[in-house]
Amino acid sequence: MSKENHTDTRVLILDIAIPLFAEQGFSGVSMRNIANKVGISAAALYHHYPDKQSLYLAAMERAFADKAEGITAAARQSGPIEDRLYAYVKSFTKLMANDPNFRTLFQRELLDGDESRLQLLADKVFGEAFKAMTELASELDPDGDPHLLAISMAGLVLFHFETEPVRRFLPGGLKKHSNLKVVTEHVYNLLAHMLIKKT
Repeated sequence: MSKENHTDTRVLILDIAIPLFAEQGFSGVSMRNIANKVGISAAALYHHYPDKQSLYLAAMERAFADKAEGITAAARQSGPIEDRLYAYVKSFTKLMANDPNFRTLFQRELLDGDESRLQLLADKVFGEAFKAMTELASELDPDGDPHLLAISMAGLVLFHFETEPVRRFLPGGLKKHSNLKVVTEHVYNLLAHMLIKKT
């Protein structure tokens, strides 16, 4: 197999594995099931990924890689703090709104609570983006706890989408509340009102 075909097969495996893991969780998907969906033998799958954990981590990295770059770049761009905060909120909101597979994978991991996988995700998948978020948080609130602020900033966006199935039925719930621009403006205004005046 040529290097190009090898790479193409690895990418195909990941593109098929991501929605399977999102739908069924880590425990609900077998290597054989993924191999069947890809159209290769289990032995060929193990040639590319030696075990399910390494395949799962690669799938999470692929699902998050381009988004992590966008979030990191937004948080670290030059310019006024207001512009950087807005760019970060917009980037993170876009990630949550446009990639339900990633959102579901992330929620499943939190619910499963497998410490070894969570540690791998923290180190290998989310680490650099979260570091950029804490750097931004430090500038927004120099006297505060940057870790807690970064978590709260992400949580404002995350919880909005996690509660979407029930939120629309609550009093005052409107269709526009799921609009990417509306969510971005709301979260940005909330954070800017609380934080930017302090800097």
